[in-house]
Amino acid sequence: MNNWIINQLEISHGKNAPLKAMEGLRGVAVFLVFLVHYSSLIEPWLTNNTLKISSFIYAFGHLGVDLFFILSGYLIYGTIITKQVFDTKKYIKRRCMRIYPTFLVIFLVYVLLSVLFPKESKLPSELLPLLKYLIQNILLLPGMFDIKPMITVAWSLSYEVFYYFLIPLLIFSLSMKRWKSVNRIIFWCFVAVFGFVITFMYGGPVRLLMFVSGILLYETHKINNIQFKWWGTTCFILSLIVFGFRTVIDFNYHLSLMIVFILFFVFCLNAFSNYSTSARWLIFSPLRWLGNMSYSYYLIHGLTLKFLFLILPVFLSSTQSHELIY
Repeated sequence: MNNWIINQLEISHGKNAPLKAMEGLRGVAVFLVFLVHYSSLIEPWLTNNTLKISSFIYAFGHLGVDLFFILSGYLIYGTIITKQVFDTKKYIKRRCMRIYPTFLVIFLVYVLLSVLFPKESKLPSELLPLLKYLIQNILLLPGMFDIKPMITVAWSLSYEVFYYFLIPLLIFSLSMKRWKSVNRIIFWCFVAVFGFVITFMYGGPVRLLMFVSGILLYETHKINNIQFKWWGTTCFILSLIVFGFRTVIDFNYHLSLMIVFILFFVFCLNAFSNYSTSARWLIFSPLRWLGNMSYSYYLIHGLTLKFLFLILPVFLSSTQSHELIY
């Protein structure tokens, strides 16, 4: 059984040396996202202190998506900035193969269930709006555009795809490969500060800036080989506390995300450093296995939880408190 599990959940990296801590980081990220939906759905069965704790966990669970964005920023930027030759067709094909096969399977499951259970359906009843809505979701428009996604978590895929197209355009239009690393770091720091100021003043997709944290992470770790051996796990815990306490005190969202931008950068840099404190627990095999299946888990876990909480009232009444089931 152990060998079967390893064969299913260990990823082959070919000739590349695996960065096992990154697999663990993905596991952490998808578990945080799970906590958001779990805490939301279980709320009717909770009261008093347990409800407060659940709300706290619900708040910091949203950072799972931001951690995913940082890791994507690191990987995609790295695949472009260091390669001598950039094959556009190959790049687009790899990005599509990364996203679409799994997404389309889950999307078809959602469409089928929407037909079978119309009360839970998000599908428009008229033909033309229905076709438009399906096409919008297949093109991964919900998220960057004000469209309700068929798959709730798929809004983040819109951000991912936007980043996939934007980053090569920026790198090649500005000839960034010719720049010194220190100049690129200064540029991306300016982009981050400017982005936070503009979104604070006028609004906008501020979480796109988490990709920039991943870009800075790549420049710092991979290109300049800077190691950071301590305080990574502490920074991770602090980031959860900062976001969690937004349920208790009125703390500006943009400021809290800016703090997380820095804390997650330090956490990931520590995780990628040899023999660091964070790397020791992030390479724990079950956590890495969760990270290796994180994309399919990310897309399907909401549907699974929804089903479980639809049948839970058969066994437990939501008019009574059931603290222990949390």
